[in-house]
Amino acid sequence: MKLTLDDYVAGVLENNRAVLARAITLIESNSKAHRETAGQVLQKLLPHTGKAIRIGVTGVPGVGKSSFIETLGIYLLEQNLRVAVLAVDPSSTITGGSILGDKTRMQQLGRDSRCFIRPSPSGCTLGGVARKTRETMLLCEAAGFEVVLIETVGVGQSETAVRSMVDFFLLLMLAGAGDELQGIKKGIIENADAILINKADGDNKIPSRNAAQEYTNALHYLKGGSRNPHVGICSALSGEGIAKIWSVISDFQQKGLVAGWLNNLRNSRNLDWVH
Repeated sequence: MKLTLDDYVAGVLENNRAVLARAITLIESNSKAHRETAGQVLQKLLPHTGKAIRIGVTGVPGVGKSSFIETLGIYLLEQNLRVAVLAVDPSSTITGGSILGDKTRMQQLGRDSRCFIRPSPSGCTLGGVARKTRETMLLCEAAGFEVVLIETVGVGQSETAVRSMVDFFLLLMLAGAGDELQGIKKGIIENADAILINKADGDNKIPSRNAAQEYTNALHYLKGGSRNPHVGICSALSGEGIAKIWSVISDFQQKGLVAGWLNNLRNSRNLDWVH
């Protein structure tokens, strides 16, 4: 059934998952006719956006982003929060296709009706995100989701595009990824609001604690003491560190709203979007 402009707007505001999914597909379409309708839908929904906390989760391939997001998402659902996960899947440089299999790696989270998971292909967009990730995030906010988690593709040191669209930028690392010199390098690390050493369980717990200490020491040189990110350990398997990082994010949001700099940050993000 073909949806009208009013159908899209009403469906998204009512948190109708089928309409929300179709609205995102409309936003992502390269068709000129679709782009015009998508722009009108987004314009009507913009007044209903901006109430969610936007969190970007990034890290190298194999760091456990999907497992971490599922564990964090389940914790947030237990706090009676509605969660949207936007997972960006790498596209083949040969065929242009993407597997879009992130839902299969978050099965428990995906079965909960309070959570919405949307995988999107990265296409030719660099920086770990898709071309329309920002617009998709706004649609999810208009649908009433209170936390929007953006999972990037596996990235390296210089892919920081997701930083320009989120409130809180979370970097997942692994123990044994390098010494303190690695932590001083410019790029993705200096943009992080929090650095977590993931997979800190079993025999890897002590190496993870040592790695966290190395990054803490290194960041003193990098930040100059002006804005030091939270550094800790976590385990998607055992759940260790999940409550702590949510406490850090919540505190970050509350302080930002009270002081006013979170709104200023979003205004600068909107300027980036315009450009």
